Amino acid sequence: MRLLTTRLATAVVLLLLAVSSAPAAAQPPEKVPRVGFLGPRTRSNDAGFADAFLQGLRDLGWVEGKTIVIEYRWAEGRSDRLPDLVAELVRLKVDVILAGSTAVAVAAKNATGTIPIVMATSGDPVGLGLVASLARPGGNVTGLSFSAGTDIVGKWLELLKETVPKVRRVAVLSNPANPSHALAIENVIVAARAVGVQLQLLEAGGPNEFDNAFAAMARERAEALLVVLDPFFGFHRARLSHLAAKSRLPAIYGSREYPEAGGLMSYGADFRHNFRRSATYVDKVLKGAKPADLPIEQPAKFELVTRRPSASRSPSRSCNGRIR
Repeated sequence: MRLLTTRLATAVVLLLLAVSSAPAAAQPPEKVPRVGFLGPRTRSNDAGFADAFLQGLRDLGWVEGKTIVIEYRWAEGRSDRLPDLVAELVRLKVDVILAGSTAVAVAAKNATGTIPIVMATSGDPVGLGLVASLARPGGNVTGLSFSAGTDIVGKWLELLKETVPKVRRVAVLSNPANPSHALAIENVIVAARAVGVQLQLLEAGGPNEFDNAFAAMARERAEALLVVLDPFFGFHRARLSHLAAKSRLPAIYGSREYPEAGGLMSYGADFRHNFRRSATYVDKVLKGAKPADLPIEQPAKFELVTRRPSASRSPSRSCNGRIR
């Protein structure tokens, strides 16, 4: 009887040990969140921005491939590819979409009203109808804007006047495929009246249209050039900078990528900072925050980067706070 009791006790102990170890093996693996990173250009072209976003995630404790999965998609400078790429991310049921440009944010908003969308850069999210207001976005879109309003357009023209004091006619190159450019042109027209310059408004929807645009600038005797900020233009920044230099047009751009590629000067937000900061929004959303309740962040720091005609760049200057 004692032997039977001992065997029974041993069996109970073994059973308890098996049961206690079974849940760990039987538990389903913890769900790893997936972020859809949709860039307007290519991985190599936007490497600095993607790396900045990843660094922001690492700073918050996320490890790509282990605690978070990034689904990268690249439009390769073609805005017509955005709807299909967004649709692909929606089918994958990603937990959040990181929008790498204004056009990406618009395409994502058109594709889904449920998946959270974090903008790394955006022109005028209120004017474009992406959010209800900066303080209370509403809906499924939040993130960062690269614009501080119409003041930045006036600053572009002001800097051109400082560079070429006698300038009277400024060519403005925009992309008709960019949803934010219609608003940007309205702001440029208002700013031009205040600064006292005439505008020559030109559009280019593809690289094959650049030569015609610069030929029109020559015919109309433009004295300076303002290139409206656009991912597609940025994709061809070296060529645009070359054409401006060849045409002897002092030009201003909205991103430091242009002076780095040979352009004269740029004034705008630090986009690498924006992408790094966007990781904070992704982190909050993945932890349960609603995009509708996360205020849009506007830039507090602006960079003026110049390159002299000799191709040696002068040190960049940063302006903290409001544009001045």
